Amino acid sequence: MDSKVKQFIESGILETYFTGSATAEEEQEVLSMKQLYPEVKQEFELLEQDMLKLADLMAIPPPPNLWSRIEDGINGITVRKPGHPHPHRESKENNQQASPQQPGYIEVDAQNTHMRVHKVWRWVFAAVFVLGKIFLATAIYFYLENRQAQENIKELKQQLRQTEKEQPR
Repeated sequence: MDSKVKQFIESGILETYFTGSATAEEEQEVLSMKQLYPEVKQEFELLEQDMLKLADLMAIPPPPNLWSRIEDGINGITVRKPGHPHPHRESKENNQQASPQQPGYIEVDAQNTHMRVHKVWRWVFAAVFVLGKIFLATAIYFYLENRQAQENIKELKQQLRQTEKEQPR
């Protein structure tokens, strides 16, 4: 085996190609080396088989009843004939007479501009608001303390330099 080919195979560029993290230039290089050198092609195919085995081992099977649910969904689709009402646009009377299997629709008042919130959520929102203010105040406090400490450090450094200059050597 040629040292150039061996170095190419051992460089890890084939693995990079298979993981999808290779650049466009690296991809072109892999494909051209694969065509030019049978050793690279053989290593490429071995790596491809290893990746397929790994994918099979890591595959998650679908739920056992998935195909039957898909089939039931497809079989439940019906073509609406012209003149028949749309099933999702039932009148108010039909909503009131809906069977237990067919839940009715909720009327929405489009004129109201306010959102109603359950009483429990009001307390949660209030608590989050208060906690936010507490965290903000704490952050400001520590910022100011840090700034004061930085100024103290600068002053101490200046004093240290000044004392070093005053001391005879």
